Amino acid sequence: MTVKLIEIEPGRWRVDKPVRLVSRSDLPLPHIISDQMEPTEQVDGRFYTSKRAFRAVGRELGLTEVGTERFKPKSRSTELNETAAARKVASRQAVMRTKRP
Repeated sequence: MTVKLIEIEPGRWRVDKPVRLVSRSDLPLPHIISDQMEPTEQVDGRFYTSKRAFRAVGRELGLTEVGTERFKPKSRSTELNETAAARKVASRQAVMRTKRP
């Protein structure tokens, strides 16, 4: 097997391979997602064909759309200053009880 090399610039060579063209769409904006959807019933009993309207009604009713919710970061009770102070006091008391005769 022989490998054909191509000189890219003086002193730099690469293997001659067929160039693969990246698939491109002829559409001007191929990544646009439509707002239209099949008629879907919301909990208010009405059917919606617009995703925007469907989501707006859900938000008004206090619903959370699965997959788009953003939860607040959870904080641990051990990260609170009061918990740390209480833990120190409890540790000191335990040590004092073990040191008593």
